[in-house]
Amino acid sequence: MPTLSDKLKSLGVQVGAQDLPPPKPRVARSTARAIENVVPGRAHATPLGETFVVQATYPPEYRHGQIALPLNASLATIAAWATEPRLAQCEPSRLVFLDTETTGLAGGTGTFAFLIGLGRLTGAEFRVTQIFMRDPIEEPAALAALSEFLQPDDALVTFNGKAFDAPLLRNRCIVNQHAVPFVDAAHLDLLPLARRLWRDRLESRALGSLEQHILKMTRTEEDIPGWLIPQIYIDYLRSGDARELRGVFYHNAMDVVAMAALLNHIAALLNDPLTFAVEHGLDVIAIGKLFEDLGRWDDAVMLYARGLELDLSEESFRETVRRYAHLQRRRGDVSSAVELWRGAAGTRQVYAFVELAKYYEHRARDYAEAIAQTRAALAIVTAAEFPRDARSQWLGELEHRLARLEKKKNGTRRDADERG
Repeated sequence: MPTLSDKLKSLGVQVGAQDLPPPKPRVARSTARAIENVVPGRAHATPLGETFVVQATYPPEYRHGQIALPLNASLATIAAWATEPRLAQCEPSRLVFLDTETTGLAGGTGTFAFLIGLGRLTGAEFRVTQIFMRDPIEEPAALAALSEFLQPDDALVTFNGKAFDAPLLRNRCIVNQHAVPFVDAAHLDLLPLARRLWRDRLESRALGSLEQHILKMTRTEEDIPGWLIPQIYIDYLRSGDARELRGVFYHNAMDVVAMAALLNHIAALLNDPLTFAVEHGLDVIAIGKLFEDLGRWDDAVMLYARGLELDLSEESFRETVRRYAHLQRRRGDVSSAVELWRGAAGTRQVYAFVELAKYYEHRARDYAEAIAQTRAALAIVTAAEFPRDARSQWLGELEHRLARLEKKKNGTRRDADERG
């Protein structure tokens, strides 16, 4: 079966455009179907030839679903999570939202980005610039236009761009012997952050799913599935008919705009989650976990307490109690941890009995009570209805703990008898 690279070669497409004469874009068989008459753009001259550029401006009142585009919250928490301190000091106008449409997902030398979507806040407006290669021979000009758009102190914002978009553009610059314009830029990828925040609630953390469930945005019928886009471009190269590309430009622009809205939403959410109107308990818990990992334990404790007041499944509730108690112990609030363990023990959670046994053994020095907690855990584990796999995980540990505690208790009794 011919690959996409084979199809491109059959059309006369050369991989790597260095040392080529100035590009001469293919002419549509019907002028009305040419890209210039289908999409409202213009030819853009660069030192390396012409490429095609489309620009659109979104006014301050625009909402992508329920979310505005101008960034109004600090990026400090996001910068700490991403271990990219430069983001915390970055002016909103220096954030560049980047998304590409490509000839495939392989990412090899035969894959290139035929449409580069870029978004930037300009004052209260959001401007989207799309750089389009009317013919692959325009690649040097497209990369030159990308360099014109980016500034040295810009920071990139992408969605899965660290794994795909940025490496692909970097490779295309190398193939074309063109300097990589974002080589030292700070880079925030929203996909890992979205996974961190919503993996327990949403089945999919794809950008389209986040638009629908988080931003409350529904795209128009003009949108097309991403998997169709490479073939649409191939068909355009073959026929010169750009009409199907309308949907590609719309899809790309919406991806760029969605990233800006998503960043604004996440920044506001993480900036002050206790007063932000978070509706879902799992979202509150997810933020608590993130704050715990960042060392913001006081905030995490308050978020866990808030999350437990909201609607959670039984499994999520139990897991949150377990994490909450563990954090309270780490913070030194052992009495709060003990109360949480007692509550969990009331629902026959084996780990809670074990934690109580540890508490009574090492802190209270009450070996009899530690033994009682261990025996209670053993009674649950050895019951016929207890899952076999879980029993094998717990049984050895509990029997070993009980034997050690019995030995400690007997040793303490002997010492007492000798003193008496």
